[in-house]
Amino acid sequence: MPSLRPALAATAVATLLAVSVTACGSSGNSADAKPSASATTSDSGGFTLPTSLPTSLPTSAEDLDKWADALKNGGWKNWDKEKWLRDAADFINPIIEDLWDADRLRDADKTPSQGQDDSGVSNADDGTTDPEPAAIAAKQLSRPYHSASPATGKLLFDMPDGQAVCSATVVSDPANPGRSNLVWTAGHCVHAGASGGWYRNVVFVPSFNDKGLTGSALRSATKAQLAPYGTWWAQKAGTTQQWIDGGGESSATSSAYPYDFAVLKVTNPDSGKSLEETVGASVPVWFDAPTAEGIDSLQTRGYPAAAPFDGYGYQQYGCTGDPVRLKLTSDSPTMNWLGCTMTAGASGGGWFAKQPDGTTALVSNTSIGPANGNTWLAGPHLGTLAKSLFDKVRTS
Repeated sequence: MPSLRPALAATAVATLLAVSVTACGSSGNSADAKPSASATTSDSGGFTLPTSLPTSLPTSAEDLDKWADALKNGGWKNWDKEKWLRDAADFINPIIEDLWDADRLRDADKTPSQGQDDSGVSNADDGTTDPEPAAIAAKQLSRPYHSASPATGKLLFDMPDGQAVCSATVVSDPANPGRSNLVWTAGHCVHAGASGGWYRNVVFVPSFNDKGLTGSALRSATKAQLAPYGTWWAQKAGTTQQWIDGGGESSATSSAYPYDFAVLKVTNPDSGKSLEETVGASVPVWFDAPTAEGIDSLQTRGYPAAAPFDGYGYQQYGCTGDPVRLKLTSDSPTMNWLGCTMTAGASGGGWFAKQPDGTTALVSNTSIGPANGNTWLAGPHLGTLAKSLFDKVRTS
């Protein structure tokens, strides 16, 4: 992965990645990444939509509309590297009606890589990195999850090898108090970084599986039970140029992880209310919060999926503990580091601390954990760059 120049870490400007969602369409529910050559007629008289995509990358709003139509009409299944949009202005996420049905919500079982090679931690800057924190056992939240953590939800999306899961948080919009449509998550939950592009069919599901169903009740659960507050499509998205250029390519070279955050603006065509009005909660983002040594206690929330959890992220968990400092490279920002046994699937989930006035605010998100085991998590410090990104997404 390309390393960040010291000057870049200090002066880079967050990049806005935004496209408006237009009309809805319908598509099959398969996550098959193999494109079909052309449209065919089904036995019932309907159509299997084509997966062909435009031959050139988008350079104008008109081009983006063409790409949106193609993706909506089945082109999202085409993961040819040359057709995988990755640039700042190329986030396109057209609403596909009925795509995320109960089966698809239930069956999503992939996670983007978040493991940190042990050498990256052992070679961290000793001057500003604390001893590794002791593991804290993640605890399942009380049910219904909405009562315990109403702003937390699950992020679902398609990547080349199937339907995938992360976690995310409803955050407050200063320009629209009480009516926010903003969601905070990790950059690696929306973009593959240096090795790829934007993930597709990105939706946020607040209080996923709110009652914590298991077993036969879970297998027969309806969409209304799995997504009681609806499925909210990412209409606009933003992450950092550092993540786009250097993220995800190698866990041993980790200069992009301190920039592993993203902001989404979401919409639900089936709701006449905002996301915050629907769930009844949002959490303010505390930019430039004290670093780990200045915070007595942090809470994390998320839907861990990878072993030893259930493989799907059906249940919401959390950890509470004292954060310490992790500085992966000498020229990268210091990250928050917390002992916690949550695993992939919890990526993007919020980290919360008390502000001086006693209110709870989001100060970070889950970015990485150890490649070997599940003893800790680390998340970026949200400073000036994060604030710039947030403002650009919310005002676009």
